[in-house]
Amino acid sequence: MTISPFLTALGSEGPPADRAKDMDLYGWLIGSWEMDTVHYLDDGTIQKWNGECHFGWVLEGRAIQDVWIRPKRPAPSTMYGTTLRIFDPGIDGWHLIWNDPLNRDHSRQIGRAEGKDIVQLGTDSRGLKTRWRFTEITANSFHWIGEERPSESDPWQIKYEHLARRTKP
Repeated sequence: MTISPFLTALGSEGPPADRAKDMDLYGWLIGSWEMDTVHYLDDGTIQKWNGECHFGWVLEGRAIQDVWIRPKRPAPSTMYGTTLRIFDPGIDGWHLIWNDPLNRDHSRQIGRAEGKDIVQLGTDSRGLKTRWRFTEITANSFHWIGEERPSESDPWQIKYEHLARRTKP
């Protein structure tokens, strides 16, 4: 398969030297992962799937982009979306833009380290507050927790969990 000029222009081998240190927060994710996903519905029922996600350097290594797919291909998708993560030294944090055109879902967040975890805070396409966390991070696994709440005074409710394992560096 020939890589298109667009994908060649988008992809990068790594971050530029002047940004390498700033890119560490998410740089460890570069590669491919498989995951087990749990979705907690409002009525108390639980849905489970498998899935895959892939992370790569983009925009001359100044950003990291991912693709999250559920369930694993070639099964018909229930989620197929992407996040663009861009470090902003002015806020010492990351701007994140998530979009899943299949489900017409999008979210804007700011990501930062919080102890050993990565915490992303923002708002989704429904106007709900979102908190997405990478926890239990190792070189070959992570636990991703997706939470939401209607307002600052409401408690966080876990809606999704992804337990991921690295398949390729």
